[in-house]
Amino acid sequence: MATYDKFPEVAVEGYDDCAWQGWDAIVRELTRRAGQYTRTVLVIDCYPGVRLEELETKLLPALGATLTLNAERMRLDEHALSRLLARHLTDDRVFGVLSCHQLDEFIDPVKREALQAQVELCREGIIVIYGPGAALVNAGDILVYADLPRWEIQQRMRSGELANWGAANQHEDILRRYKRAFFIEWRVFDRHKTPLLRRTDFLLDTTQADNPAMVGGDALRAGLQHTTQRPFRVVPFFDPGVWGGQWMKQKFDLDPSAPNYAWCFDCVPEENSLLLRYGAVRIEIPSQDLVLLHPRALLGEKVHARFGAEFPIRFDLLDTLGGQNLSFQVHPTTEYIQQHFGMHYTQDESYYILEAEPGAQVYLGTRTGTRPEEMMDDLRRASRGEKPFDDARFVNHLAANKHDHFLIPAGTVHCSGAGTVVLEISATPYIFTFKLWDWGRLGMDGQPRPVHLAHGEKVIDWQRDTQWVEQHLVNQCEPLGEGTGWREERTGLHEREFIETRRHWFSEPVTHSPHGGVNVLNLVEGEEATVDSPGGAFAPFVVHYAETFIVPADAGEYRISPSGPSCGKSIATIKAWVRG
Repeated sequence: MATYDKFPEVAVEGYDDCAWQGWDAIVRELTRRAGQYTRTVLVIDCYPGVRLEELETKLLPALGATLTLNAERMRLDEHALSRLLARHLTDDRVFGVLSCHQLDEFIDPVKREALQAQVELCREGIIVIYGPGAALVNAGDILVYADLPRWEIQQRMRSGELANWGAANQHEDILRRYKRAFFIEWRVFDRHKTPLLRRTDFLLDTTQADNPAMVGGDALRAGLQHTTQRPFRVVPFFDPGVWGGQWMKQKFDLDPSAPNYAWCFDCVPEENSLLLRYGAVRIEIPSQDLVLLHPRALLGEKVHARFGAEFPIRFDLLDTLGGQNLSFQVHPTTEYIQQHFGMHYTQDESYYILEAEPGAQVYLGTRTGTRPEEMMDDLRRASRGEKPFDDARFVNHLAANKHDHFLIPAGTVHCSGAGTVVLEISATPYIFTFKLWDWGRLGMDGQPRPVHLAHGEKVIDWQRDTQWVEQHLVNQCEPLGEGTGWREERTGLHEREFIETRRHWFSEPVTHSPHGGVNVLNLVEGEEATVDSPGGAFAPFVVHYAETFIVPADAGEYRISPSGPSCGKSIATIKAWVRG
C-alpha cells in the first residue's frame, strides 16, 4: 500500500464557520455582507488564469448587482502590450528577462477613468467590479481575491484553454506561453496581489472547475500564520516527460495509464499548492501566498534579508527507473543569469540518489584532457543531426548507488542517467537549464526539444575535469557527530553553493536546530517518522518515505523520531538550509 500523501493539509482551528463551499453558499455570504450597506462596491480581483466565464455565469447573476463592470476593459490592447513587453519577452522560445513592471503600466488611464466614472454615477445597490486588476478601479467596500496555483494555470495552458493575459495566443507553443507567464505575468500579479491579500475580506479558491471554495480574510491570514509555526508539506504534483520512469507511478499510486512520470515537484513553493482545512471546507491556494505574506516567519531573518520574499530551496524527484537519461545540460553562472535574465542568483544543485539499479550512472563534469572547442564542435554536429554526441569521449560517467550525493555547482555539465530516482536539491531558479544534448529525442509533443548551445558554451567551467569532480563533487561526506542511536554527516553542498545539507541516521529521537532559518527535509530511508516539538509548540507531524517537508524558521527547535513501522529501525533524513 502506498503511504506517500499526495494531498497534505494544514488544519486551522477556530475558524470552522469562516469558510464556504460551492456557489450557493458563497453567494449567500457575499449577499449578506453587501446587504449591510445601501450602496456596496464589491471588488473581485483575480489572478490571471481564473475562469472569468465561471464568475460571469455562476456568481455574478446571483448577486443581483445594479452595475457589473469587467476590469479587463481597461487593459491595453494586445498590440500595445506586445510593444511594452518585447524587451522582456525576447525572441527566445524558452528564456525571457524577469519583469519589474507594475500592473498599472498595463492599464489605459482613459479607460480606467471611464470605469471609475460609471461607479461614481451608480448611487445604490451592489456594484461589482471583477477581473484581474479590479482593485485598480476602486478599493471597494468588500474585497474578494480570486486565486489559483501556478500548476493549475499550466494545466489550463496545456489544454489550450488558457492564453496569456491580454493575448489571443492559446494555441501558441506552450513553452512560449509559459515563458511569458514566468518572466512577466506571475511577477507582475504577485506584486499586485500581495497588498490585496493583506486586506482582502475573502479569498476565493477557483482551482477546481465549478467547485469553488471561499474563506474569510482574517481566517486566511490566521491559517497562513499558523502554517509558519509548524512543519508542513505543500501539495506535490507529478508530470510525465520523455525520459520519465515507472518507480513513482508504483510507489506513489499514480495514474497507471500515464506513460511515465518524470518529475515529482514536492517543494517548489512558487508553483505548488497549499491546502488549508477549515472544518468541512478545504481551501487550495498557491503556497507562494505564504511566502509573500509571511517571508520573515517562514524563512528567518537572515534568509529573508538575503532573498526577500522568495523561497530559495527547491526539492524535487527525478524518476528514470525504467526510463532514459535526462538531457545533458549546464546551468548559468551567477553573473550570466544576472546579466542576461535579471535573476539575482542561479540554479546551483545536487543529486541525492534515492534509488538506483545496478549499473546506474550520473554524468558529471568533463573528462581530463577535453578540449573545449572539440566538445562544442561535437555538440553542434549532434544538434544538426549529423551524428550522436560522443559523451563517452568528453564526459565523466560515474557509478550511482543509493545514498550517493553528487554536487553540481553552476557551470558544471551534468545529467542523471537511466535507472535512478534522484532527489534533486537545488536553488529555486528552476527554469534556467541550458540543454546541450538530448540524445536525439523529440519531446512528448513530437517537437524537437530546445537545445541552448549558444548560452551553454559561455558558462561551462572547463576546469571541472575528472580529478576535480572526484575530489570536490562526489560523496563529500564528513562525519560530524554521533551518539546512542544516531549519527550526523555533512554531505555538501559545494562551497560555491549557498545550501548546506546534513544527513542524520537514527533509530532514536534526534533533536534539530533550525539554524536560524527555514529547513527543508526528506525522509530518504525508512517508512515513517514523526516530527514534534520538544517544548510542545506544535502538534506531532508524520512523514513517510520520500516525502519532503518544510520546517519554518519560527517553528523553532524540533525533534524527529522513527515511528509506526520504523520503530526500532535505523532511518535517515537529509536536511537543507541556507548557510550563513
